[in-house]
Amino acid sequence: MAIIRLAGVIRESIVDGPGFRFVVFTQGCPHHCPGCQNPDTHDPAGGYDGDTDRLFEEFCKNPLLAGITFSGGDPFLQPLPLVDLARKVHAQWKNVITYTGYTIEYLMAHLEEHEGWRELLLATDRLVDGPFIESLRSPLLHFRGSSNQRLIDVPASLKTGAVVLWDERQ
Repeated sequence: MAIIRLAGVIRESIVDGPGFRFVVFTQGCPHHCPGCQNPDTHDPAGGYDGDTDRLFEEFCKNPLLAGITFSGGDPFLQPLPLVDLARKVHAQWKNVITYTGYTIEYLMAHLEEHEGWRELLLATDRLVDGPFIESLRSPLLHFRGSSNQRLIDVPASLKTGAVVLWDERQ
């Protein structure tokens, strides 16, 4: 069990990745993007404490889930509890999507400075990266809020050493 600061949980979502998703909204975000859809998640002292065992129990109640989505806030502020949860989800042959306001390039350049960043990247199948930019907002984008944000195939990107975009229609 790992304790995590949560803003909330959605047990079934179809807008936070492909298929039915269990969505964990972490508390705390350093980006403070103007127009953010979750401004209540910015304060790291807000929200409530949860634990990964309980979240996993709730996840397992729905066999129709395609996977879990980590959103926020920014999940990279609390990577280690999410790694614990992601590993359990992967053991069920389900996938993990992580949203972050950081770019993958920034994350990769700062792995050594932040405990758990490497592990969370390795536990993520798809990454939606980049800050929300209100002037680039489009309701036509799948799984993203603004057109600067990318859908990244993390395993392929780590293998090739270059960003490999993921086609959400696959």
